[in-house]
Amino acid sequence: MTSPRAWLIWIVGVFAYLVAVSQRTSFGVVGLEATERFHASAAEISFFTVLQLLVYAALQIPVGILVDRFGSRAMIAGGAVLMGLGQLQLAFAESIPGGVLGRVLVGAGDAMTFISVIRLIPIWFPPTRVPLLTQLTGMSGQLGQLFSVVPFAMILHLAGWTPAFLTLASMSALATVLVLVLLQDLPPGHPAPQPSQGLRATGVSLSHAWRQPGTRLGLWSHFTVQFSGTVFAMTWGYPFLISAQGLETPTVSALLTLYVAAAIAAGPVMGSFVARHPLRRSTMVLLISAATAAAWAAVLLIPGRSPLWLLAGLVVVLAIGGPGSMIGFDFARTFNPAHRIGTATGIVNVGGFIASLIAIYLIGLILDVLYATGFSRGELYGLDPFRIALSVQFLLLAGGAGAIVIIRRKVRRQMAAQGVVVRPLLRALAEQRRLSAERRRTP
Repeated sequence: MTSPRAWLIWIVGVFAYLVAVSQRTSFGVVGLEATERFHASAAEISFFTVLQLLVYAALQIPVGILVDRFGSRAMIAGGAVLMGLGQLQLAFAESIPGGVLGRVLVGAGDAMTFISVIRLIPIWFPPTRVPLLTQLTGMSGQLGQLFSVVPFAMILHLAGWTPAFLTLASMSALATVLVLVLLQDLPPGHPAPQPSQGLRATGVSLSHAWRQPGTRLGLWSHFTVQFSGTVFAMTWGYPFLISAQGLETPTVSALLTLYVAAAIAAGPVMGSFVARHPLRRSTMVLLISAATAAAWAAVLLIPGRSPLWLLAGLVVVLAIGGPGSMIGFDFARTFNPAHRIGTATGIVNVGGFIASLIAIYLIGLILDVLYATGFSRGELYGLDPFRIALSVQFLLLAGGAGAIVIIRRKVRRQMAAQGVVVRPLLRALAEQRRLSAERRRTP
């Protein structure tokens, strides 16, 4: 545990996840090029990402079950192969069906990666390091998005569509080789997993994970704080900044780089907070949700185009949602036994991507409707239509926050029955101030 071998295993897993994130987010910077290449409308462009995320979300629970049964090595390697095939397909696709097939393969391979990497951490590292390493995993994976924002976008603009996507396919091939050669499921001496117990036992395990309120709290936490950043990074952020806000490509690349840097910086802070204040995790989720709503409101309500500093603030807030969504996986870990962590993590990971695909598709659909009715004045990605379309996010934020509050009550009743009472935050803060004042008065 925490041996050099453990760190090597983690690094290989993180690299595989980094590659998966670069594949996942690559379509976010080719929206305008894809519109021309495939002669597609806004709804059709959104459908590429929606179907990709639908496949990703639909596979989360099956993948969670499979990784508990077959281990991380096989699942990560299989995912890298699928993503490589998807990018090869997309590199040569010239029609919407061909492009969609490529994104479906990418979504399937991506679905097999993160859960499998997260499952390695509690096996190879002691419990005290798990929250921070979980955050560092998510944070390191964001470097993959940085690759899609800068080098991939540069290759796309200099060499063209096919060389850019062939580069991504080669990264998947490298990840496959490293995983097969270097990654190991279990430390030496660790007991091997029990043999498969059949579909009925699998169904029982899935049922137990779902009935656990802590699992559902993790799902709704992930749903609420993850989707807005995903919508921005994967599909609509680039067209919004270029066409609606009138920014130049280098400025947009700088903002998307800031997004990655802010996510990386926030990761350790979130991990440290979760480790020190495990009873206040849901409060942090709700605060991030409120900040996300406030940031979007400021950008969408201001007359005319937003100043660069405000757009930068929006990007930073959205970036925090990525590490914030990792809190959902910590709920899955702490409220489920070790043999069910993969299944519970899969359930949690469904949340944010279901919200993302709903938002991405609705935004594209609203943009098309506004264009067809003449509201957009012939400008599909204009500022005014984007104001209306992006506002759909407020409904998802409000619904998710409401679900968190409701399920949190069930979780806290369960904890109280086990002797752990979570006092209201304001009362706890007041008590802390009172004790601090008494200590200062004591000679």
